[in-house]
Amino acid sequence: MDQHELNELRNRVPCAAVLDAAGYAIDLKESTRRAVKYRLGDEIVIVIHEGKGWFDPLSDAKGDVFSLMTHLHTVGFPEAKMLVGRLVGYEPRQPVWKKQARQYDPEIAVAERWRTRRKPWPGSRTWRYLRDERHLPEALIRAAVRDDLLREGPRGSMWAAHKNGEGTVTGWEERGPEWRGYSTGGAKVLFRFGHGGVVRLCVTEAAIDALSLAALETGRHDSLYVSTGGGWAPATEAAIGMIAARHKGLLVAATDNNAQGDVYADRLRGIASEMGCDFERLRPDLEDWNEELRARRRGNLKSGPSS
Repeated sequence: MDQHELNELRNRVPCAAVLDAAGYAIDLKESTRRAVKYRLGDEIVIVIHEGKGWFDPLSDAKGDVFSLMTHLHTVGFPEAKMLVGRLVGYEPRQPVWKKQARQYDPEIAVAERWRTRRKPWPGSRTWRYLRDERHLPEALIRAAVRDDLLREGPRGSMWAAHKNGEGTVTGWEERGPEWRGYSTGGAKVLFRFGHGGVVRLCVTEAAIDALSLAALETGRHDSLYVSTGGGWAPATEAAIGMIAARHKGLLVAATDNNAQGDVYADRLRGIASEMGCDFERLRPDLEDWNEELRARRRGNLKSGPSS
């Protein structure tokens, strides 16, 4: 099989076909149009590049449809080519999105798009979503709005700003009753909520979780609660390292209580060691901090966070 035939096969067989045929299912709650998450038990694969690429968030594995086949079935490249060829014409299940993708003028800067959106206000759809569905205290919502961290997204969704070290908005996490994603054209750095003179840096995987942990730990004035937005971009790692190096305090891995959260926690442990900081692993009793906050406020959970 020459290079032209290999390229043709790559174009005809998406990574989704390999995963679907192997029994993986789409995790629609954790997916976006540009990054579709597939699960099989504890195994996770993210499909990117419009189905042409993939990566394993729990390891360094990544590549094209052929490397995915070798990754899943532990076979060599010749057998992977044969197995991929058998999937020509295979129609994988597709995620059913509840909302059409929004189109933006690429000439409009991310920061300008952020500036033109309204801040949430008491009674607005975003405010009600955060208060009533996510169970965030109104005092905390006010503080986040005052710090210019939130915007009204479409259909009652929330935009939560990621900023660089200079305070410039680089993008935002998007969460709502029917939508989750990240700003088109935006770059993930860190969502930051809390105090500048921090001695305790708590790293979560979502802005909602950062705010939820802050609500659960109400009264603490020594902590900065940040979110990586579920990613691990070089700019994100650099920003965490810069904060840790500057303050030499406690780096807390407050990531989700699952395998992916443990992988992120190990990376944070490495940063703490490199920067000479103390380290702590803080786990929610449930899968994430917002689940825990909602359970606590409903009276369904009594115990505190665990290490």
